[in-house]
Amino acid sequence: MSWDWSPLQLRALERFLGDLDLCQGPVTTRRLGDGHSNLTFLVDDGHRQVVVRRPPPPPTPPGAHDVLREATLMTALRGTAVPVPDVLGIAQPGEVLDVPLFVMSLVAGPVVTTHTPPPLHNANDRRSIAYSLVDTLAALHAVDWRARGLDRFGRPEGFNQRHMQRMARLVAHQDGTPPEGFEGIYAWLAANVPPESGASIVHNDFRLGNVILAPDSPGRVAAVLDWELATIGDPLVDVGYLLASYPVEGDMLTPTGAMSTAVLEQGYPTREELAQRYASATGLDLGNLRWYAAMVLWKLAILYEYGRRRATRPHGDPYYADPAHVRSFLDAAHEAAGLNRQASRTD
Repeated sequence: MSWDWSPLQLRALERFLGDLDLCQGPVTTRRLGDGHSNLTFLVDDGHRQVVVRRPPPPPTPPGAHDVLREATLMTALRGTAVPVPDVLGIAQPGEVLDVPLFVMSLVAGPVVTTHTPPPLHNANDRRSIAYSLVDTLAALHAVDWRARGLDRFGRPEGFNQRHMQRMARLVAHQDGTPPEGFEGIYAWLAANVPPESGASIVHNDFRLGNVILAPDSPGRVAAVLDWELATIGDPLVDVGYLLASYPVEGDMLTPTGAMSTAVLEQGYPTREELAQRYASATGLDLGNLRWYAAMVLWKLAILYEYGRRRATRPHGDPYYADPAHVRSFLDAAHEAAGLNRQASRTD
């Protein structure tokens, strides 16, 4: 997304951070990451650094990119076994920008996508990183979300069916039918919806590139980022997403898989090993894991198709313009479900 601070907005940010005693005087901002959702900036006054998170430029879909919801969840997770940055301040619309934002602490460490940096680039640390990722996910799903004040954060009953229906509506034709290429996988998913395996906080975008690692050995998760899609629902949705975004040598590479190709390096465990570690930590039955993997790949195809349509508009994100992104997710979803990949052809 192409957005940056105007001089007037920067002065408003300086005043806001000064009132919170987080930064003093003139600040500089630098965009962090290359995500295509909420925007993240490193803010520096020459002595101290904080991170600011704001929604992308409009228009945004209803209910999407809610940074205040994200800040609420991160605040609720403080003191649990799930590491998150500290939320240091929240600005309502009109205080700094015409949209809300929040300020969080800067957590030092690498974000790993295409390669594992030194000193973590050895087989032992790579395995430790992956296992820490799974252990962190299990810890998230063990959080007592009611005790953390998140009773109204989502509706876990009937989550799988309701989640599918809501996603399908994003790209459905006016008569409610799915677009070409989506029909077969949607029919299979709808016919095989499993009962919820439980109710937990669901990150909904849990993958290697959405955590900060500690900079030293042993490899471990120092902070989990990007909570904007989180809700209360079936924890196996997160497991399916993590494994579907964890590439395997020789398999097709989806856009989310391309963000995690570091796991192709020697030392990273297999998907099966990760699934077994999660099952051992939680006691959950992973017998329906194929459905969850296929569902999240179909969901990503939906989101990328929605983004592709918006990419033709003035404020659309050009990243989504390539229809090959959608086809790769559809192909992977069909393969995960054991369906004929040709059914996903949209061209």
